[in-house]
Amino acid sequence: MINRRTFNQATVLGTGAAAVSLAGFRASARAASPGHRAAGGDPAPTVPAVTPGTHTSFARLKQVRAGVLDVGYAEDGPAHGPVVICLHGWPYDIHSYVDVAPLLAAQGYRVIVPFLRGHGTTTFLSSRTVRNAQQSAVALDIIALMDALKIEKALLAGFDWGSRTADIIAALWPERVTGLVSVSGYLITNLEAQKKPLPPKAEYTWWYQYYFATDRGRLAMEDKTDRHDLCRLVWDTVSPTWHFDDATFERTATAFENPDYAAVVIHNYRWRLGLADGERRYDRYEKQLATRPLIKVPTITLDPERDPFTAPGNGASYRDRFTGRYDHRTLTGIGHNLPQEAPTAFAQAVVDVDRF
Repeated sequence: MINRRTFNQATVLGTGAAAVSLAGFRASARAASPGHRAAGGDPAPTVPAVTPGTHTSFARLKQVRAGVLDVGYAEDGPAHGPVVICLHGWPYDIHSYVDVAPLLAAQGYRVIVPFLRGHGTTTFLSSRTVRNAQQSAVALDIIALMDALKIEKALLAGFDWGSRTADIIAALWPERVTGLVSVSGYLITNLEAQKKPLPPKAEYTWWYQYYFATDRGRLAMEDKTDRHDLCRLVWDTVSPTWHFDDATFERTATAFENPDYAAVVIHNYRWRLGLADGERRYDRYEKQLATRPLIKVPTITLDPERDPFTAPGNGASYRDRFTGRYDHRTLTGIGHNLPQEAPTAFAQAVVDVDRF
């Protein structure tokens, strides 16, 4: 879910870290990069607060052929508004943005929320396509989606797999990105760094990654009941303060019934551990990503304080990767699924970075 390199040597936020309350969304650390001025222009409007769980469905669900996929996606807002693409993680789906989308639509944005490959109604066009989930393949899916929808540029916002995907696009194709909101900061996977062990407590938090490296883990993901219960366990453990109901989980769990879900998830985690091969067609992109490329587009990074994967240091471990106009915020009391747990704060970050 989160790049091990950013985890560093602890799994909880240090006691001296600054934080942002949900009431004020105040930046805990605002610092423009050397040579860049701080955020300017017209002040961003304040996004009206919404209670998490207010919405349970999207205004519109659509399908489009893009690259190797038939992509399912939610859309909200005016057709000709500035585009925001919101990207989910694992084990989640588009419902992570079910409250965020109408907030942004009300601000005039055209909001696109796609199911990632192997999730929900996003399916492969050919049975011969490798069910590959290496990071550059997933990023190119979003580039293909933008091309299919004739979107030249978009503001990208994501968490978990979605943060990694957005980071990659911002790093390799900055001309397609107007701004970036990245939960947990710089998540581009460095395969060489993945070979190094973490402290035991950190490795313990990644239990499912090692489970998926075994045949037992693969079989669990292929079994409907085991898959359901495993994903529910992850929800419970990585969002300890989020009191969601069964119906909220079940709305997302339908996305796990995609026939390629198990194959895609297992490949993603095995590839990141060096236990599964990628495809040669993506080698040139992975070589670029191995250099830890800088991200130069305007960016706000968000750290969820109660996420066990959040690194200490209030974003310090990845600050040097962002060289454009920048802001970092830590959300107090929020777990891993930040946009669904704190939709107003997430939407406000999108609106704010668009004014940088």
